[in-house]
Amino acid sequence: MDAIGGYLLDTHTLLWAVQEDGKLSSRAREIIENLNEKLFLSAISAFEIANKYRIGKLPNYANVAENYHDIVVKFGVMELPLSSAHAYFAAKLEWNHRDPFDRILAAQASIENLTLITNDAVFASLPWIRTLW
Repeated sequence: MDAIGGYLLDTHTLLWAVQEDGKLSSRAREIIENLNEKLFLSAISAFEIANKYRIGKLPNYANVAENYHDIVVKFGVMELPLSSAHAYFAAKLEWNHRDPFDRILAAQASIENLTLITNDAVFASLPWIRTLW
């Protein structure tokens, strides 16, 4: 599989773009609003949003959790499926960070040559991951 290139939205980036636009950096907002950019959202983000909403960790994001697919279409974001290569890379990744969602996003960004749009500084410890905020 050839690397696809473009931008991968971290889960919080999507949440903020939908409901709290003021939390986005101007650069992140510019990329998200540019119709010429290739934007991707990991399948793991759907799981993360639905699961965290269900267990009460995202109580203010009912709209996103309940209308996820419509929102993805509205934002013109392409879904990035989770492959066994992504899962294997994430599991084997030498990184002192246990969050499985972040590990998957790091693996997908690396394998697919995507710049991760994130406000999460934890990714800075991975020098081969390009981030933007």
